[in-house]
Amino acid sequence: MSYKADIEYAIAVAKGAGEIVRGQYGKVLRLTKTHQAASSEAVTAADRASQAYIVRELRKRFATDGFIGEENESGDNITFECPDPDGRVWVIDPIDGTNNFVAGFDYFAVCIALMDHGFPVGGVVYDICRDRAYWAAKGAGAFIDDQPIKCLTTPLDEHSLIILTANLLDKNGRTPAYPCRWLGQAKWKIRCLGSAALDAAQVAAGVAHGAITVNGKLWDIAAPAAVLFEAGGKLTDPSGKNIFPFNMHNYAGAKVPFLASAPMAHDALLKEIADPTLPDFRA
Repeated sequence: MSYKADIEYAIAVAKGAGEIVRGQYGKVLRLTKTHQAASSEAVTAADRASQAYIVRELRKRFATDGFIGEENESGDNITFECPDPDGRVWVIDPIDGTNNFVAGFDYFAVCIALMDHGFPVGGVVYDICRDRAYWAAKGAGAFIDDQPIKCLTTPLDEHSLIILTANLLDKNGRTPAYPCRWLGQAKWKIRCLGSAALDAAQVAAGVAHGAITVNGKLWDIAAPAAVLFEAGGKLTDPSGKNIFPFNMHNYAGAKVPFLASAPMAHDALLKEIADPTLPDFRA
């Protein structure tokens, strides 16, 4: 089955949502999500307007598909409207990198993924400020706009970029040993940019050897996962377990930590993550 036409439509929708977000850039107030799954995460009126637009436009063409989104209209819960969680489900992040958006740091994206039987079969990560779409459809390749992209095919070396998310605390409130070790050396080039989806897209585009997110959600990784797989990359949780197929039954915003990497870097990064050489650091 070809998903390319579906994703081409999703790209247009993502760009339309991007226009809504861009129009409110520098004009928004930070709010706080009220639902339990989100804790104190940031949200803005732009997030809600973006998601409302995305769902409305997708429903025009895919009325029987399911929808999972980071926001709902009132901000008191996520969107979970899945008549068949094992079938076609659109997974939406209206602004990935909301804290960047609020602060005025131009690194945030609209993410739309199509899942089928728990696999990301297509996705778009739209870099709003650069008007750049990372996208893929199963069997059709991965692209930035109309340019094909591939992951790096080299092993880790002194030139490698590794991208970490800002929040590295695990469920026990501890920072694992590996980021402390990496930040204390000069071999790899460590970056911390604030958008899990764009971070993973940099791996798919051959910019970075790896990207790690500890406290992401399904909507952070579903769209870039589709791009990463088509670009030849690898994706697991930080212990090496496969994330997909993903069980979307009753998904309520549970964390989905991930390691996205170039193929020859994955095993080395997993080994680093598992190495407890340094003690954990409590925040």
